[in-house]
Amino acid sequence: RPFFVGAPLKIHTWVPTKLHLISPLVDWLMNLITAARCAQRNEDFVELALREALSNAMIHGNRLEASKLVHVNCCCDCTGVSVIVSDQGQGFDPSHLPNPLAVENLSAEHGRGIHLMKLAMDEVSFERGGAEVHMRRKLGHKRRSCASAFAS
Repeated sequence: RPFFVGAPLKIHTWVPTKLHLISPLVDWLMNLITAARCAQRNEDFVELALREALSNAMIHGNRLEASKLVHVNCCCDCTGVSVIVSDQGQGFDPSHLPNPLAVENLSAEHGRGIHLMKLAMDEVSFERGGAEVHMRRKLGHKRRSCASAFAS
C-alpha cells in the first residue's frame, strides 16, 4: 500500500497526441487517485470523464496531430478530485454542440463525450475558448447512474 494514502495529490503531465497512450495514462492516474482516496466509490465516474476528455482533446482539439500535446492537471484533496485537460487546438464553442439525446442524434457514432462528462462529474466547464475542460468530482457526492439519467 502506498505511503501517501489519503494525502493531497497534485499531478501535472503532458502526453503526446497518440490515442494508444490514453489507457496507460488513465490507468496510472486512476491508481494514484484511488490511493489518495479523493474519489471514494466514484472512481468509475472520474475514469469515464477522464477518458472522454483525453479522447476529445486528442481527436477534436489537436486533430490527431502527433506533434501536439495534451496537458493534464489533476488535484486530489479531502474535498474531492479536480482535473483539467488542455489541448493545443483552436477550441470550440460548447453552446453550439448538438443535443446528443435528440432523436436525430441517437444513432450518431460520436457526440456524447461531453454529455457523459457532465453526467459523471459534479462540475464541468470549458475555458480558453474551449481548448481546456475543467472537471470536478466532490468526495462523497453521489450521482445517479448514467443509465437512470438517460431514462429520465
